[in-house]
Amino acid sequence: MPQTDHLKTDCAKCAALCCLALAFDKGKDFAFDKNPGEPCRNLSGHSCSIHDRLTQEGFPGCVAYDCLGAGNRVVQEVFGGRSWQAEPRLTRPMMEAFSGMREVHKRIDLLRAAETLPLKPRDEQARRDFLACLERHRWSGAELNEFEVGLALEIDIFFHTIQLYAPDPRFAEWHA
Repeated sequence: MPQTDHLKTDCAKCAALCCLALAFDKGKDFAFDKNPGEPCRNLSGHSCSIHDRLTQEGFPGCVAYDCLGAGNRVVQEVFGGRSWQAEPRLTRPMMEAFSGMREVHKRIDLLRAAETLPLKPRDEQARRDFLACLERHRWSGAELNEFEVGLALEIDIFFHTIQLYAPDPRFAEWHA
Protein backbone atom coordinates (compact mmCIF):
# COMPACT_ATOMS: atom_id res chain seq x y z
CA MET A 1 0.00 0.00 0.00
CA PRO A 2 1.52 3.38 -1.01
CA GLN A 3 2.24 5.87 1.75
CA THR A 4 0.07 8.99 1.85
CA ASP A 5 1.85 12.19 0.89
CA HIS A 6 0.94 14.36 3.86
CA LEU A 7 2.07 17.51 2.07
CA LYS A 8 -0.59 17.16 -0.63
CA THR A 9 -3.32 19.73 -0.08
CA ASP A 10 -6.85 18.43 -0.59
CA CYS A 11 -9.35 21.19 0.16
CA ALA A 12 -12.25 18.75 -0.33
CA LYS A 13 -11.08 16.92 2.80
CA CYS A 14 -10.69 20.09 4.86
CA ALA A 15 -13.15 22.31 6.70
CA ALA A 16 -11.85 25.63 5.32
CA LEU A 17 -9.42 26.00 8.22
CA CYS A 18 -7.26 28.53 6.36
CA CYS A 19 -10.39 30.64 5.75
CA LEU A 20 -11.04 30.62 9.49
CA ALA A 21 -7.73 30.51 11.31
CA LEU A 22 -5.51 32.79 9.25
CA ALA A 23 -5.46 36.58 9.44
CA PHE A 24 -4.73 38.94 6.58
CA ASP A 25 -4.42 42.66 6.07
CA LYS A 26 -6.00 44.67 3.28
CA GLY A 27 -3.42 45.39 0.61
CA LYS A 28 -2.14 44.07 -2.69
CA ASP A 29 -2.81 40.43 -1.71
CA PHE A 30 -6.17 40.81 0.07
CA ALA A 31 -9.14 43.08 -0.59
CA PHE A 32 -10.08 43.46 3.09
CA ASP A 33 -8.78 42.84 6.62
CA LYS A 34 -9.58 39.56 8.39
CA ASN A 35 -8.77 38.62 11.98
CA PRO A 36 -7.70 35.13 13.04
CA GLY A 37 -10.70 33.09 14.12
CA GLU A 38 -13.06 35.16 11.99
CA PRO A 39 -14.50 33.19 9.07
CA CYS A 40 -13.72 34.86 5.76
CA ARG A 41 -16.78 36.66 4.44
CA ASN A 42 -16.27 34.87 1.10
CA LEU A 43 -16.71 31.51 2.80
CA SER A 44 -19.84 29.55 1.89
CA GLY A 45 -19.97 26.29 3.81
CA HIS A 46 -16.52 24.79 3.34
CA SER A 47 -15.96 26.52 0.01
CA CYS A 48 -14.95 29.92 -1.23
CA SER A 49 -17.81 31.68 -2.98
CA ILE A 50 -15.37 33.55 -5.25
CA HIS A 51 -12.78 30.79 -5.74
CA ASP A 52 -12.90 30.91 -9.53
CA ARG A 53 -12.20 34.67 -9.50
CA LEU A 54 -10.02 35.23 -6.43
CA THR A 55 -7.36 37.23 -8.25
CA GLN A 56 -9.88 39.46 -10.01
CA GLU A 57 -11.66 40.10 -6.68
CA GLY A 58 -8.40 41.17 -4.99
CA PHE A 59 -7.25 37.95 -3.31
CA PRO A 60 -4.05 36.77 -5.03
CA GLY A 61 -2.77 35.89 -1.53
CA CYS A 62 -5.40 33.18 -1.30
CA VAL A 63 -4.39 31.82 -4.70
CA ALA A 64 -0.74 31.68 -3.62
CA TYR A 65 -1.38 30.10 -0.20
CA ASP A 66 -0.76 26.38 0.32
CA CYS A 67 -1.14 24.83 3.77
CA LEU A 68 0.95 21.85 2.58
CA GLY A 69 -1.92 19.52 3.49
CA ALA A 70 -2.12 20.63 7.14
CA GLY A 71 -5.84 21.46 6.92
CA ASN A 72 -6.99 18.19 5.41
CA ARG A 73 -4.77 16.22 7.78
CA VAL A 74 -6.17 18.01 10.85
CA VAL A 75 -9.77 17.53 9.77
CA GLN A 76 -9.39 13.88 8.74
CA GLU A 77 -6.73 12.55 11.10
CA VAL A 78 -7.12 14.62 14.27
CA PHE A 79 -10.87 15.31 14.17
CA GLY A 80 -12.16 12.30 12.22
CA GLY A 81 -13.83 14.38 9.50
CA ARG A 82 -15.70 16.68 11.89
CA SER A 83 -16.03 20.41 11.28
CA TRP A 84 -16.03 23.57 13.36
CA GLN A 85 -19.05 24.70 11.34
CA ALA A 86 -21.19 21.73 12.38
CA GLU A 87 -19.74 21.71 15.91
CA PRO A 88 -18.80 25.29 16.90
CA ARG A 89 -17.13 24.09 20.12
CA LEU A 90 -14.40 22.61 17.88
CA THR A 91 -13.46 26.02 16.46
CA ARG A 92 -10.62 26.81 18.85
CA PRO A 93 -9.19 23.26 19.07
CA MET A 94 -9.23 22.95 15.28
CA MET A 95 -7.51 26.31 14.83
CA GLU A 96 -4.84 25.33 17.37
CA ALA A 97 -4.33 21.94 15.72
CA PHE A 98 -4.10 23.61 12.30
CA SER A 99 -1.39 25.93 13.58
CA GLY A 100 0.57 23.01 15.02
CA MET A 101 0.14 20.84 11.93
CA ARG A 102 1.36 23.69 9.72
CA GLU A 103 4.58 23.64 11.79
CA VAL A 104 4.86 19.85 11.43
CA HIS A 105 4.38 20.11 7.67
CA LYS A 106 6.91 22.94 7.28
CA ARG A 107 9.49 20.70 8.88
CA ILE A 108 8.50 17.71 6.74
CA ASP A 109 9.00 19.90 3.68
CA LEU A 110 12.43 21.04 4.87
CA LEU A 111 13.52 17.55 5.89
CA ARG A 112 12.58 16.30 2.42
CA ALA A 113 14.52 19.17 0.83
CA ALA A 114 17.56 18.36 3.00
CA GLU A 115 17.80 14.99 1.23
CA THR A 116 19.65 16.82 -1.55
CA LEU A 117 22.41 18.01 0.81
CA PRO A 118 25.73 16.16 1.08
CA LEU A 119 25.09 15.19 4.71
CA LYS A 120 27.43 13.09 6.82
CA PRO A 121 25.98 9.61 7.41
CA ARG A 122 24.93 10.37 11.00
CA ASP A 123 23.20 13.60 9.90
CA GLU A 124 21.45 11.79 7.04
CA GLN A 125 20.24 9.14 9.50
CA ALA A 126 18.97 11.86 11.86
CA ARG A 127 17.17 13.52 8.94
CA ARG A 128 15.52 10.24 7.98
CA ASP A 129 14.56 9.48 11.58
CA PHE A 130 12.95 12.91 12.08
CA LEU A 131 11.13 12.62 8.76
CA ALA A 132 9.83 9.13 9.52
CA CYS A 133 8.64 10.29 12.93
CA LEU A 134 6.73 13.26 11.51
CA GLU A 135 5.23 11.39 8.56
CA ARG A 136 4.22 8.21 10.36
CA HIS A 137 2.90 9.73 13.54
CA ARG A 138 -0.85 9.98 13.97
CA TRP A 139 -1.16 13.34 15.73
CA SER A 140 -3.63 14.35 18.42
CA GLY A 141 -4.58 17.94 19.16
CA ALA A 142 -2.67 17.85 22.45
CA GLU A 143 0.49 16.57 20.74
CA LEU A 144 0.27 19.30 18.12
CA ASN A 145 -0.05 21.91 20.86
CA GLU A 146 3.16 20.57 22.43
CA PHE A 147 5.06 20.11 19.18
CA GLU A 148 6.84 23.47 19.07
CA VAL A 149 8.33 23.12 22.55
CA GLY A 150 9.45 19.53 22.05
CA LEU A 151 10.21 17.73 18.83
CA ALA A 152 10.14 20.91 16.72
CA LEU A 153 12.92 22.35 18.84
CA GLU A 154 15.03 19.21 18.33
CA ILE A 155 14.48 19.44 14.58
CA ASP A 156 15.32 23.14 14.56
CA ILE A 157 18.60 22.40 16.36
CA PHE A 158 19.29 19.73 13.73
CA PHE A 159 18.69 22.29 10.96
CA HIS A 160 21.09 24.64 12.71
CA THR A 161 23.80 21.95 12.67
CA ILE A 162 23.31 21.10 8.99
CA GLN A 163 23.26 24.76 7.91
CA LEU A 164 26.95 24.35 7.09
CA TYR A 165 25.94 22.04 4.21
CA ALA A 166 23.09 24.21 3.02
CA PRO A 167 23.33 26.91 0.41
CA ASP A 168 19.52 26.59 0.13
CA PRO A 169 17.91 29.77 1.57
CA ARG A 170 15.02 27.73 3.06
CA PHE A 171 17.45 26.61 5.75
CA ALA A 172 18.66 30.14 6.54
CA GLU A 173 16.05 30.83 9.21
CA TRP A 174 17.66 28.13 11.40
CA HIS A 175 21.13 29.56 11.03
CA ALA A 176 20.65 32.84 12.91
